[in-house]
Amino acid sequence: MKNYLFIVIIGFLCILQSVKSIEKELTIYIEAGTESCFYQQIKSGEVIDIDYQVIDGGHGDLDINFRLVDSTGRILLTDFKRSENNHRHDATMDGDYRFCFDNSFSSYNTKTVFFELIIEGEDNGQWQFDENINFENNSQDLIAKDVHNIINNVRSHLTKARNIQDLLKSTEARDRNLAEENFFKVNTFSFIQLLLMIVVGFIQVVMVRSLFDNHSRVHKIWKKLDIASRSF
Repeated sequence: MKNYLFIVIIGFLCILQSVKSIEKELTIYIEAGTESCFYQQIKSGEVIDIDYQVIDGGHGDLDINFRLVDSTGRILLTDFKRSENNHRHDATMDGDYRFCFDNSFSSYNTKTVFFELIIEGEDNGQWQFDENINFENNSQDLIAKDVHNIINNVRSHLTKARNIQDLLKSTEARDRNLAEENFFKVNTFSFIQLLLMIVVGFIQVVMVRSLFDNHSRVHKIWKKLDIASRSF
C-alpha cells in the first residue's frame, strides 16, 4: 500500500508543470490633468483580463477614463468616466499592450485606482497532465488523473476566492474613502453654517441696539440715510 501511494505521489509530481499566467495588482495615484499608462508584453492567443476600480476621487466623483491599446496603437477597449469595470479580450497579435488610466478631465482632484491584470495562456492557467508518463497499471493512471483534476479545481476555486477578496478589499477602501469624504463635507458645511449664524446674530444684535441708542455709530448711519432719502 505504501509503495502504491508513493508511486501515485511521484507520478502526480511529475505531471505538474509551470502555470502560464501572469497576475499583477496595483494601486495607483493619478494626478489631476494627467494620464498614467502601463505596458505588458502579450502573445497572440493569450487572454487579457483586467478589473479596475476607483477607490478615491479626492473631493470629486469616483470616475476615470480607461483604454486598452494594442502594439500597433489601435484602441481595443475604452471607458469614459467609469467608477469600475471588468474587461476580457483575446489578443490577436504579439507585442506590448498599453493600459491607460486618464484623469485629464479633472482640474483639481487626484484619483486613486486599484486594478488587477491577469494574462491567461492557452492552458487557461491550469496545470497540464503529462501523457508520456507510464504507470504500472491503469488504476494508477486513473488515480493520478483524478488527483490532477481535483488539484486544478481547488486551484481554480482558490484563485476565484482570492480575486473576490481583492475586490472586496478595494470596495472596502472605496467605501471608507467615500465615508471620510462625506464626513469632511458635513463638517465643513456645518462649520460654515455655524459661522454664518454667529455673524447674522451679531448683526441683528447691533441693528436692534442701534434703534435705541442715539449715540451709536449705526444709529448715526441710519439717520444720515434717512436725511438723504428725504432730500430726494
